[in-house]
Amino acid sequence: MRLEQLQAFMAIADTGSFQQAARRCGVTQSTISRQIQSLEAELGLQLFHRSAQAKLTLPGERFFPHARKICQEWHTAQEELSNLLEGKQPELCVAAIHSVCAYYLPPILRKFCRQYPEVQLRVTALGSDRALKVLKDGLVDLAIVMNNRLLTSNAEMVVDILYNESIQVLMAATHPLAQYDPVPWQELARYPQVVFKDGYGMQRLVQDMFAKHNLTLRAVLELNTPDAFRGVVQEGDMVALLPESALVEARCDPKVAIRSLPRVEHLDSASTPSSLNGIYPTVSGDSCWNRQVVIVTTSDRLQIPPIQHFWQLVHDFLPLKVSSG
Repeated sequence: MRLEQLQAFMAIADTGSFQQAARRCGVTQSTISRQIQSLEAELGLQLFHRSAQAKLTLPGERFFPHARKICQEWHTAQEELSNLLEGKQPELCVAAIHSVCAYYLPPILRKFCRQYPEVQLRVTALGSDRALKVLKDGLVDLAIVMNNRLLTSNAEMVVDILYNESIQVLMAATHPLAQYDPVPWQELARYPQVVFKDGYGMQRLVQDMFAKHNLTLRAVLELNTPDAFRGVVQEGDMVALLPESALVEARCDPKVAIRSLPRVEHLDSASTPSSLNGIYPTVSGDSCWNRQVVIVTTSDRLQIPPIQHFWQLVHDFLPLKVSSG
C-alpha cells in the first residue's frame, strides 16, 4: 500500500468523481483509476461503486476513517519537518559548564532571543560528563563542555574547539601557599583540596594531574559552582585547582589569592597528553596545564537553522583562547 493510493482514495471519496479527484491530485484520470484498482486488489475488496457518481461501498466506508487518519498523520509529519527546516522549532536546549553559563553565554543568549523570538531557549548548567550524556540521549541540542575525547569520539558527534584556558590555584589570601608563584606540586599536595563533584571533567583532570606527579590528592570537599569554591577557601587551609574562567570574580576578592602552577615542561617524560584519559594539558613549549573547552552537537541537529545559528553565535562571541598559557 502506497501513500498516493490512499490520497487518491480520499480524493475520490471527497469529490465523488474520479475525474475531479485526478484534478485535485494533479494526475490523469487513468492514473487515479490504476491506483484505486491496485489498492482494491491489495485489499481484496471493492471500495467504490462504479456509477455516475463514485460512491463508497461498505468496505470503502469501513476503510475511509483509517485512510483519513493515515493521510492526516502524513500531512502533520510533513508540516512538522517543513517547520523544522524553516527554523520554526518550539525550543532549543543547551547544556553548558558553569563558567561558560556565567561569563560567556549571556550576550549569545540575548542575541539569539532577538533573532529567534519564537524559539524557547532552555539553558542548563551541568558538568561535562552529564552534559554529553543528555546530548547523547537527545535531551539537549548542544553542549559546551570540557573536552573528553572518550566521550566525543562518536561518529555522529560534531566537535569544535572553542578555547584553551589555564588551571590555577585558588586559596585564602593569608594561605602559606600564597608566597609561591608558581606553586610547587610537592607543597600543593600538603594541603586539603576542594574539588568538583563526580561527573565534572575538572575532577578527573585534577586527579590525573596529581597522579602524574605521584602525589596523593587529599580531596576533602566536593562542590559544583565557582562561588562555592571561593566561599570555602576564603578562610582555612583548603585550596582548589580551577580553570581561569571560573576565577573571574575571585580576582576582585581581597580575601583570596590566585597562583599559577608550574609549567608543563617540568613534568617527567611519562606525563604525556595521551595518558590523561582524553583530558589533557595543552603542551606547546612551556605552556601551563590547560583545559580545552569545546562545543558539541550531532550532525543531524546541525542542519536545523536555529541550532546552526546558535552554533555560529557561540563561535563569534566566545574567545578563541582565554589564556595564552
